Amino acid sequence: MRRDRVLIVDDQPANVRVIAEVVRDHYDVFFATTGSKAIDVAVANDVDLILLDVVLPDLDGFEVCKRLKADDRTRLIPVIFVTAREEVRDEARGFDAGGVDYITKPIQPPVVLARVRTHLELKHARDLLESLASIDGLTGIANRRRFDSCLEKEWKRCARSNAPFSLALVDVDHFKQYNDTHGHAKGDECLRSVAQALANIARRPADLAARYGGEEFGLIFPETEADGMRRLMRNLVEQMPVRVSAGAVTLFPSNHQSPSSIVATADELLYHAKANGRGHVRYADFIHGARERIDAESLERA
Repeated sequence: MRRDRVLIVDDQPANVRVIAEVVRDHYDVFFATTGSKAIDVAVANDVDLILLDVVLPDLDGFEVCKRLKADDRTRLIPVIFVTAREEVRDEARGFDAGGVDYITKPIQPPVVLARVRTHLELKHARDLLESLASIDGLTGIANRRRFDSCLEKEWKRCARSNAPFSLALVDVDHFKQYNDTHGHAKGDECLRSVAQALANIARRPADLAARYGGEEFGLIFPETEADGMRRLMRNLVEQMPVRVSAGAVTLFPSNHQSPSSIVATADELLYHAKANGRGHVRYADFIHGARERIDAESLERA
């Protein structure tokens, strides 16, 4: 289990060393001496808390905090200001910028350690609640709320970096008939087994397998090109514990296009799969202008 990560931001190396001595026995420590570097370090190292000086050589601490809170990757990181400024208006500015606490220099080591510990505990509690609110109670994978959030975030990220984006909607074939024949308990067991198989396919950190609704599931594969998506869809056909149909898409996202459009396209492809024999994937590669059917027979021919 990894230790919590604390980022210390101060333009005076001596101050960094003093604070590092207080927390390093309990947490992994990172440091930065400028505001812009602090933002880069926070993103790159997935830090859990930031101790931030107000006076920095490029951006002041208030501006750094505002930028951190405006970025989805860093907005949930608690920021504690550590500064020699003692005026009430500066403290108020810190809270207005999104800080959770304000410590004045010279620091008192027991106070710093206690406040860091308190805000990390609060962060972990918030993270747990956020996680529970994003999990489907039946299958244990992500729920529709998490799917929509991930779609929005990863769509924008891939659009910024001009990276390919792939998505699939998967539906269990004849699930109502399965439920009527075997009972709801067996039906729930079926959905759990499908969810686990999909989670095994969406294995990279940025990938997501989610229960989209009922017996339908969604898969998000950021930065996944056409050849990679074909392999994933072949794995899907081979590894599902029951027969499923799917619609899948690969494209380059655009800021001028709504991410809901890719879901609508995948849903249309899923409809065609179910209307034409079920048990296969209808795949559209918009990058190369190709469409194909992926099923057990095509895998045998390959």
